[in-house]
Amino acid sequence: MPSRDPALSERDPEIARLLREEEALESRTLRLIPSENYASRAVLEASGSVLTNKYSEGYAGKRYYEGQVVIDKVEELAIARLKELFGAEHVNVQPYSGSPANLAAYLAFCQPGDPIMGLGLPFGGHLTHGWNVSITGRYFKSVPYGVSAKDHRIDFDEVRRLARENRPKILWCGTSAYPRVLDFAKFREIADEVGAKLCADIAHIAGLVAGGAHPSPFGIADVITSTTHKTLRGPRGGVIMCKQEFAKDIDRAVFPGLQGGPHNHTTAAIAVAAKEAMTPEFKTYAANTVANARTLAEGLLSRGFSLVTGGTDNHLILIDLTSKNVPGKVAAKALDRAGITANYNAVPFDQRKPFDPSGLRLGTPAVTSRGMGEAEMVKLAGWIDEVVKAPADEALTTRIAREVEEVCRAFPAPGIPT
Repeated sequence: MPSRDPALSERDPEIARLLREEEALESRTLRLIPSENYASRAVLEASGSVLTNKYSEGYAGKRYYEGQVVIDKVEELAIARLKELFGAEHVNVQPYSGSPANLAAYLAFCQPGDPIMGLGLPFGGHLTHGWNVSITGRYFKSVPYGVSAKDHRIDFDEVRRLARENRPKILWCGTSAYPRVLDFAKFREIADEVGAKLCADIAHIAGLVAGGAHPSPFGIADVITSTTHKTLRGPRGGVIMCKQEFAKDIDRAVFPGLQGGPHNHTTAAIAVAAKEAMTPEFKTYAANTVANARTLAEGLLSRGFSLVTGGTDNHLILIDLTSKNVPGKVAAKALDRAGITANYNAVPFDQRKPFDPSGLRLGTPAVTSRGMGEAEMVKLAGWIDEVVKAPADEALTTRIAREVEEVCRAFPAPGIPT
């Protein structure tokens, strides 16, 4: 008889205890980091499933290992659901995360030293769009574009000028700290003018696109990359989608170009998340995420905060704290003590160093997943204002942490046992 397989609490009580600590932390705090969310219990179950035992190099029907009959069905189901959800022509669900998905686009279309263009990191772009500390900024000739000094919105005149001068192989449209809708059609015009592949990185807004709360790049961009968590509420994974004419190039770039076997447990969880995202409830969630961000932004503006671009029309808010005379890191750490989790972040044309910037980045995906709405956003704006006014006041942060926990009890966190 095989010996009994102990549960985690018996096998490794230290890790079991730490997991319970994290569950409690995520339950009793307001999580405002825009790239974080709550996955459903169903997504978590798939992520921790027996599929983690399998190794499956290759693609469905063309594996280098036997015993893949179930794995093939799981991957095909995930692909079919994402095609339906987004209207995608071709889908590859094997990238381990968003960054490898972006690397696959480079491998498919570029040679080392080729020019590429993306929004510069200090203006709200992502490391993998060519920033100099990333491999993408070291192996390619990166030409970052920026935002207007007047309104902090993407400067399309500069994008067009730089594209004409440098003729990039890839033009990225995608952001990690930009609070406005992306105009994919304008990027398409510029890409066509200079013969570039247009790649849309929708990691932050995939759930908004799926729920109809943000314009879609499908049918416009050549390649669309994304993570599968953030606003999509799936597991920590990646996906790359493209027009059918680029399918072979993209698939070869993912495997064998960059990766070995896919993470099949993640693929299953992606399929679950895609199914959840096709429900009417998810569309309501996407709309509410944007509505909550706008309400929170209005509350902050009414209290004298300066917001990059003056507000938001997606899930994200970027506060410039310069006028408050409080650095972003000081504010973020004080808010954390008050039970409000955000992250310090550079703002456009920031005069402070990247690790000690002027900004604070907030997002509403996680609090919206808990069912919070306008009343809670108004309270949240008030709490943020109090903390920023007196970040060293420990009695204040302790009081607010208790109030935050009380609100959190009224809105249980999805996927976490109560």
